[in-house]
Amino acid sequence: MTTDPTLERHFKGHKDNVTSVDFSCNMKQIATGSMDSCVMIWNMKPQMRAYRFDGHKDGVTSVQFSPSGHLVASASRDKTVRLWVPSRKAESTAYRAHTATVRSVNFSGDGQTLVTASDDKTIKVWTVHRQKFLFSLNQHINWVRCAKFSPDDRLIVSSSDDKTIKLWDKNSRECIHSFYEHAGYANHVDFHPSGTCIAAASTDNSVKVWDIRSHKMLQHYQVHSGVVNSLSFHPSGNFLITASSDSTMKILDLVEGKLLYTLHGHQGPVTSVAFSRTGEYIASGGSDEQVMVWKSNFDSSDCGDTVRLQHKTTSRIQAPPASSRAQPDFSMHPHVPRSQTSDPSEDFNRQDFQTAAHPQSNCRSSIHNRAAQSHTSRDPTSSSTHRTQTPGVPQNSSHVQEQSQASDGGVHPGLASTLEHIIGQLDILTQTVSILEQRLTLTEDKLKECLENQMEIGLQLQRRQGGEEEV
Repeated sequence: MTTDPTLERHFKGHKDNVTSVDFSCNMKQIATGSMDSCVMIWNMKPQMRAYRFDGHKDGVTSVQFSPSGHLVASASRDKTVRLWVPSRKAESTAYRAHTATVRSVNFSGDGQTLVTASDDKTIKVWTVHRQKFLFSLNQHINWVRCAKFSPDDRLIVSSSDDKTIKLWDKNSRECIHSFYEHAGYANHVDFHPSGTCIAAASTDNSVKVWDIRSHKMLQHYQVHSGVVNSLSFHPSGNFLITASSDSTMKILDLVEGKLLYTLHGHQGPVTSVAFSRTGEYIASGGSDEQVMVWKSNFDSSDCGDTVRLQHKTTSRIQAPPASSRAQPDFSMHPHVPRSQTSDPSEDFNRQDFQTAAHPQSNCRSSIHNRAAQSHTSRDPTSSSTHRTQTPGVPQNSSHVQEQSQASDGGVHPGLASTLEHIIGQLDILTQTVSILEQRLTLTEDKLKECLENQMEIGLQLQRRQGGEEEV
C-alpha cells in the first residue's frame, strides 16, 4: 500500500535562494546551486560533511551530475559553465559558454556532451572532454530558460521567454516543431522517460504535457496558485512532481490524470525539485535557502510497470478535476498491441485498460524539525491509488529489474559494476587532464609575456646605447 511522502532530511548552508537540485546516480550525494554563487555537494550519510565549491563570480542557476556521478556541471550568471569533481579537493575547470547569463546545463545520456541555454537567446552544445564547442541553435528571440536532451540523445527541447517551446533535431540542428504558450512562458521543460512527451512548468501557474509526435497537448494541470518553477518526472514515467512559488510541491498521477499529493515544507517559493534516479527520494530547494529531501513512499507496484502504461484520459486538471480532453501515450514500447478509440475528436491510438482500485485512507502526515514544519496532504479527490494493467502484459513489480538486465544484454552485474567504475575513473582522468591543460596554457601565456617583456627591454637598451653613441 502506498503511504504519503515524508520529509526525511533538510540541509541548510546556502546564503541565498537555492536555484537547482540534483541527485547523484548512486544516491550518495545531492548537488545544489544557489544565488550565493556557490555549488554545494551534500552527503546523504549524516556523519559526512558537505562540500562548498566557490568559483563562480555570480549566482549559480543550474547544476547536474553526470550520468556516472563523477562530475558535476554548473551554470551561472557570470556567463560561464564549470565542471567539478565532487570531492573535497573541489577541482574544477571553467569556460565562458555564453555572452550572457547561462540559465541551464544538461548532460547527454552518454555523458559525452553538454547542452547549455542562455539569456543571449542561444542554445549551445559542447563536448565534456576539453569543453569543445560543437554547434549553436539560434531561433529563439528572447532569453532561453532551459534546454534538455531527450533520453535517446537525438532531440533537444528548449523553453524561452519568447513564449515558445522548441523541439530540435540534434543531428540536423533544425527546429522540427514549436509549441506556443499564450498566457506565459515555460520556466522549465523536460522529457518524459519514454521520450514521447514533454512537460512544461509555466509562469501562468499551469503544467502542460505535450506529445512530441502528434504535437498535441495531452494534459493541462492547473493545480498551483503561483508560478511553476520546476518539475521532474518519476523514472517510471507514471508521476510528475512540480515546484511552485505558492510554496508547495504537487505530485501528479499521470496515469489517472489527477493531483495525488501536495507537499508543504518550504517557507516561500519552491524553486527547484528533482526525483532521485530510482524515484525513491525527492529533493527540493527554495527561496528559504533550504534543501529538503523527501521519501516518495510510492508502492513498488505503482511504479513497476514503468512506461508500458497508456494514459486513461488526458484531462485539464484544476483544483477539482474537470472534463476529459484527450489521451496521452506514455509507452516506451511501440510494439505493445493497441486498439483504436471511438472518440472522433482525437485521432490517438489507445491501449485498453483494466484498473484495480485499492482503497486507502485519506491521511495526512506531519514532520517537525528545527528548520520548518512540513506536511503532506493527499488530494481529497484521490482517495484511492489506481494500478493499471495492460491486457496480455502481466503486472510484475520486478519488471523494471528484468528490463534493465535485458537492456544490458545479459551483462554480469559484477562486470557491469567494474565497467561503470572504469568509466568513472576515465571521467576523473579526463577532468584532471583538462585542468592540467588549462594550467599549461596559463604557464605558456606567462612565458610568452616574459619573453615579450625581455624583447621590449632589449630594444629599449639598444635604443639607449645608440643614443649615447650619437652624443
